[in-house]
Amino acid sequence: MVKVRPFKAVRPRQDLADQVASLPYDVLNSEEARELGKGNPYSFLHIDKAEIDLDENLSPYADEVYQKANENLKTFLKSGWLEKEEQDSYYLYELTVGGKSQLGLAAVTSIQDYADGIIKKHEFTREEKELDRIRHIDACDANTSPIFLTYRGKPNLTEALHRYANQNEPLYDFASFYDVQHRAWQILDADLAEQIGQTFEAVPALYIADGHHRTESAVKVGLKRREIHPDASQDEEFNFFLSVLFPAEELSILDYNRVVRAPLPDDFLAKVKVAFDVTPAQQEAFKPQEKHQFGMYLDGAWYGLKAKQEVIPNDVIGGLDVSILQDQVLAPIFGIEDVRRDDRIDFVGGIRGLAELKTLVDSGKFNVAFAMYPPQMEDLLGVADANQIMPPKSTWFEPKLLSGLFVHQLETK
Repeated sequence: MVKVRPFKAVRPRQDLADQVASLPYDVLNSEEARELGKGNPYSFLHIDKAEIDLDENLSPYADEVYQKANENLKTFLKSGWLEKEEQDSYYLYELTVGGKSQLGLAAVTSIQDYADGIIKKHEFTREEKELDRIRHIDACDANTSPIFLTYRGKPNLTEALHRYANQNEPLYDFASFYDVQHRAWQILDADLAEQIGQTFEAVPALYIADGHHRTESAVKVGLKRREIHPDASQDEEFNFFLSVLFPAEELSILDYNRVVRAPLPDDFLAKVKVAFDVTPAQQEAFKPQEKHQFGMYLDGAWYGLKAKQEVIPNDVIGGLDVSILQDQVLAPIFGIEDVRRDDRIDFVGGIRGLAELKTLVDSGKFNVAFAMYPPQMEDLLGVADANQIMPPKSTWFEPKLLSGLFVHQLETK
């Protein structure tokens, strides 16, 4: 069973929500954040990427940045741009794009559940990225960005949450980045709140969909607070972190495509044909339609690739398409062994479309592009259940949760 509970949210004043809410800190660099925050004093980027209010030459990891984040959070609260609820509540957070909606539950989840492996991960994290958010959470004494969690849905609860959203006026309702509609509700129905708690007592596990670094950082801050306050109650806020939980059935993973910047050997196509059936594409672009199928663009032409049965491993990791491409093309042909650190490879989120792959190769910046068939949600859950780790850059979730709609204060005394 997992522990999910309501919290006293810090959230935007109703008329400012669309100006406060921002893209998450980790999808923007400092320059992009500075540009987005320019002329908007309400932007949550002043808190989540506080370097935008300091000298451009200052490192985004300087002590002054974290101090400024704390100051700005206090300013937002003092100015009434953010307000703290007096009662614990659950919230609903719905994202809609292209006619497809997903409805999540905003709540706080237990650092102990993560430590015990009940909240499961599917990616490794990098220490330097963790350290940034640890310092940020520490300075603000708050979780400022939610973790995107998923679970195998419970139909009765899913229906009840959708019914509540349909029957009540939202707190927030606005369109933002990439034409995504964001709506949120505060759950004021005591019976529904009780149903939520009881239902999650029967949920065996939660899974991190997006936000591994935020999770690891939030947990480490909570554990550090425990050491400092050994006599504190298990119900202290620092034992929990901010999350939005979506039933897996409402989510889909987008393709996370690859572009390679490396000379092609003269017999490149022959080498590819060792592991794949290769067919010139008849259409303008080749978008894979099934597992173990790939698109490849080079020299102005698209090809369809189908992995041969003999190169498809049976294990849960080796059978992933990202693993097959790595093991049959990237490593043996290009010598790319560590995709996290090798600057000859880059990654293109599926939201940018296959035209972006063509543009990058035609520009001469890259030599070849590979369009991927995205992993399915059951692939992700299966990897996590097996206590395995997916290869880097396997999953791309859209739409993104915005930061600033909900903040969870740790209330460290």
